Amino acid sequence: MWILINFVKFLAIGYVALVCLVFIFQRNLMYHPIKTLATPEVIGLSNVQEVFTNTSDGIKLQIWTKQAQAGFPTIVYFHGNAGDLADRAAKFSTFIDAGFGLVAVSYRGYGKSEGVPTEQGIYSDARAAIDYAINEMYIPQNRLIYFGESLGTGVAVQMASERPPALLMLEAAYTSVETRSAELYPFIIGVRILVLDKYDSLAKIANVHAPLLMIHGTIDPIIPIAHGKKLFAAANEPKNLVVYQGVHHVDYSNEQILNPLLETTKKLGLTPNGK
Repeated sequence: MWILINFVKFLAIGYVALVCLVFIFQRNLMYHPIKTLATPEVIGLSNVQEVFTNTSDGIKLQIWTKQAQAGFPTIVYFHGNAGDLADRAAKFSTFIDAGFGLVAVSYRGYGKSEGVPTEQGIYSDARAAIDYAINEMYIPQNRLIYFGESLGTGVAVQMASERPPALLMLEAAYTSVETRSAELYPFIIGVRILVLDKYDSLAKIANVHAPLLMIHGTIDPIIPIAHGKKLFAAANEPKNLVVYQGVHHVDYSNEQILNPLLETTKKLGLTPNGK
């Protein structure tokens, strides 16, 4: 009997220790930044300018910018939880070649940006990027497209609820990090309460009144398509969800991203006729 009691105690202590470790290091599990010195020119984006701006809380941010071709809107890009801006070079080049402008922010702790990533901190970074587009590049807010990729979909939704863009585009969107964490760690009791950075897009999407375009792959194991469908169902019109059969979380072709974007911007009158 005492052996059994001691074994149960051992398991309980081990479980509590595991929960404590997950809680303490959860942001290390969520954010995977890369610190890099690469410039746009080095990775083939010779027409992209690297600039720096400060957030409201004094963090120095790295931003890559490119003015749009005449008649085209500018994409404010909110990246995913891993890597840096250089990892998105091919996508940025596709946008630019099509005529779109670019404002791609490197969240705090990523790339050359200072600081440590948190939900509220990244929201401050996103606001700073939008402010830069409006105040330094002189782009009206109604000529901005917010593009959120994976983790960045929660950032884009938050920004769209605060500062409506011309279009909100989400790639592999989740309902909330809290919900996804509960799916990934069902063995942790009270995991929803323990999550610090919730990015609750489902609770915010009703406050977004900009046109919405979403894309999602059917075999995405990182953010299952059920998340995207649920978020889409809760969103306001006008909206469109493009589902790609057999597409994983990170293997969209540039055309699978660009084509629905161009089609939508044409319908909205955001891009010139014939483009």
